[in-house]
Amino acid sequence: MKSLVLSVFALVMLFVACGEKKVEQQVKPKENAEAKKLLQGIWLNDDAGDVVFKVKGDTVYYPDTTSLPVYFKIVGDTFVLYGASVVKYPIQKQSPHLFVFANQNGEQVRLVKSEDPSDDYSFEGKKAQPLNQNQLIKRDTVITNGTERYHCYIQVNPTTYKVVRSTYNDEGVAVDNVYYDNIVNLNVFNGARKLFSGDFRKQQFADYVPEQFLNQAILSDLIFKKLDNDGIRYTAILGVGDTNLTYEVEVLVGFDGRIVMNRQE
Repeated sequence: MKSLVLSVFALVMLFVACGEKKVEQQVKPKENAEAKKLLQGIWLNDDAGDVVFKVKGDTVYYPDTTSLPVYFKIVGDTFVLYGASVVKYPIQKQSPHLFVFANQNGEQVRLVKSEDPSDDYSFEGKKAQPLNQNQLIKRDTVITNGTERYHCYIQVNPTTYKVVRSTYNDEGVAVDNVYYDNIVNLNVFNGARKLFSGDFRKQQFADYVPEQFLNQAILSDLIFKKLDNDGIRYTAILGVGDTNLTYEVEVLVGFDGRIVMNRQE
């Protein structure tokens, strides 16, 4: 009888625990609809009066042509941007004409709502534009090694593949800039004999470049370096658009036509 009571008690406790867990899973932070409504409109920097962003519906738009619009929510007292990464900003004060929050450095950002209809022209017809060169590049190189003659062709081909880089604007707000990646074609001939022909994409350098860097980088170029006893050496340059940040990977085209890569320091 005692064991039966204990079994029933254990079963009841199991049901209670499951019920609590189910209730706990159902409780999620709700979006602050009133705060989102207050944020609709164009917002200016309180100090300089410059246009910072425009809020329409559930999207934040920026006045420059390099920053992508971003989806947002206000959850509780937090301003949340859902770009390439999710970034949260604590709201310190909000009213119909004032919006104060802390940026990623903990600095206070004070914005005031615009009352000038002409500020809307800052956003008219603007679409995010890529910052990289977006141009076709062709380059021929003739190399001699004794009696051997090598003719190398490089072609940097722009693509429509978008690469998004996360950065911060002057107010410390996360923005996403868009770039277009390249595919680099290389052809190497020894006289009339084709030694190598193929395309290089940035994904082929994943073993030599950190993943986080590679995700935001473009394959910028493939530059001839030298010819030695092992073959013809090139330097593949992978860079983050609009910065001086690059990784360089050596690409060796062997005399047998095989490709060997090594990270350059």
